[in-house]
Amino acid sequence: MRNLIFPLGSFLIMTACNQAPTSSTPVKDSTAAVQSSTFVPANENEKAIYSRAFNVVVWGLPAVNSELMYEDLVKAKGDYNQVIYWSGLVNSKNQTLTPNPDVIYINPFYDTRKGPVVLEIPPAEGVSSITGSLDDAWQTAIEDIGPAGLDKGKGGKYLILPPGYKDKVPAGYFPMPSSIYTGFAILRSNLTNGTKEDIARAVEYGKKIKMYPYAQAANPPQTAFLDLLETSFGNIIPYNIHFFESLSNFIQREPLLTRDMAMLDQLKSIGIEKGKDFKPDARTKEILEAAIADAHKWVDAQYAATFKHPFYEGTGWALPADPQTTKGIMENYADPSNYPVDGRAIIYSMAYFSAKHLGTGQFYLLNIKDNTGKRFDGSKQYHLHLPPNVPVRLYWSVTVYDGETHALLPGMPYFSRASTTPGLQKNADGSVDVYFGTKAPTGKESNWVPTDPKRSFELLARFYGPEKEFFEKTWKMGDVEEVK
Repeated sequence: MRNLIFPLGSFLIMTACNQAPTSSTPVKDSTAAVQSSTFVPANENEKAIYSRAFNVVVWGLPAVNSELMYEDLVKAKGDYNQVIYWSGLVNSKNQTLTPNPDVIYINPFYDTRKGPVVLEIPPAEGVSSITGSLDDAWQTAIEDIGPAGLDKGKGGKYLILPPGYKDKVPAGYFPMPSSIYTGFAILRSNLTNGTKEDIARAVEYGKKIKMYPYAQAANPPQTAFLDLLETSFGNIIPYNIHFFESLSNFIQREPLLTRDMAMLDQLKSIGIEKGKDFKPDARTKEILEAAIADAHKWVDAQYAATFKHPFYEGTGWALPADPQTTKGIMENYADPSNYPVDGRAIIYSMAYFSAKHLGTGQFYLLNIKDNTGKRFDGSKQYHLHLPPNVPVRLYWSVTVYDGETHALLPGMPYFSRASTTPGLQKNADGSVDVYFGTKAPTGKESNWVPTDPKRSFELLARFYGPEKEFFEKTWKMGDVEEVK
């Protein structure tokens, strides 16, 4: 495992700081050459702190990503073993990484420190169903849920077990062994046509989910639901000292897994140690800030590089995860020769959640450049063509996100177009044209997604219930073209 983590050190001197985005940040190409850092170590110990802090950032991204959600849950007066939900389509108060604005989110957060927790999923009812997965707080999928998951749409009781749990699981439960104490489920109550009535139906169905301690299963208490529709909630990665503070909180609560034992000294050398407060002195803070700024730049460059291997040849559409990373996440890194820390960091710098069986319930494709290789610029106009008969059982969507934060663009009235969008125009052959930019083309308002003229953006296409034609690529989504 050391060979997978430590070689980053040889790259560190070549990496660079990256400014936090502002509303007036110009469009940048993150594939640009990495500049050298302004950090100058005073001695060998400072070199070690810098190098190890860089490594810790890359390793710890998925943990901090989920810890940030817990921090905002507490700010919203929520806690573990409760279910947060959005009683409507999410708006930009939701600043999580690449959220889906075309579903109703129902997200239980679990904590097994006091014993197993039951997550009860209702059976599918007509058009109402749940799509999602149960993840530990390292964002490693334990199992998929719903029609494409373990219960096959019949519903059931998922028994989330703490680390090392040895008791027999009784009949009637799906055992869900969690590697660590805490985690969450990202569940989506699916829409059919996006009307107010449809949204109300999806919310009502989603709230049939139950969560309670297994110890009280004979007489379950009422599930606590917390509506976050008008509450700020997010997990944009803070590339500053708060990253290390959040990671320290995570380390205090969770067991360090066998696969991560090589990180003990790395963490300790930067001031993160179990049972101790994280209190770096002024100089150490300075070093940590330099290291995480450089790590940010490096991760951004790696993210941009993933698009060199498109899903559809000749387009910019790609899944920003290499096969080894996807395999490792879905298998909970069971193969000791495959621990893709770098690839994992790329994913959790711009998203949250993982599926146990990617491609069964959903599939994702991202794009950051037009068909000429230029980054999407919010001040320009673009066009995307989707051929007829998109091969999905549920729905498809295309969403605009901020090109630097990977969150929803603040202040926009909406963020996507989907097959469930009311009034979406189809062409005579059933194909659909979607437009992106500051102004809708005349007569195409229902197929237009607004952008911020001062920001770069990226596109995420979602396919829920993808069918074999999708993976056989007999159906191919068009590339994105600038409209001049």
